[in-house]
Amino acid sequence: MGWSVQQSENRLIGLPSGRVDEKSWEELLANLTQAIADAGSKKIDFVLDLSAVDYMSSRGLRVLTLARREAETHQIQFALARPNDRMREILAISRYDKIFKIEESIG
Repeated sequence: MGWSVQQSENRLIGLPSGRVDEKSWEELLANLTQAIADAGSKKIDFVLDLSAVDYMSSRGLRVLTLARREAETHQIQFALARPNDRMREILAISRYDKIFKIEESIG
């Protein structure tokens, strides 16, 4: 799994890539926790760009739940953005598309 972070004027954007599964969920959790803490210290919102995620297991979905709680702790907004077709299907099957804010673009 790859990971990078970009900052726009008013948001921090996390960019995972590849698979989030039994082997990589802990890495995603660590990266998200750090990025959300960074966003919280800057008082800017956090967006997770899912466009380059090939697959996400139930462990990865749990990471999203934990990340949302972490964002609430820091009193910032947490959103998912640009899910590709596969991720859109995973989010729909798990009904995460009903509980997370999902944006079609980063802008």
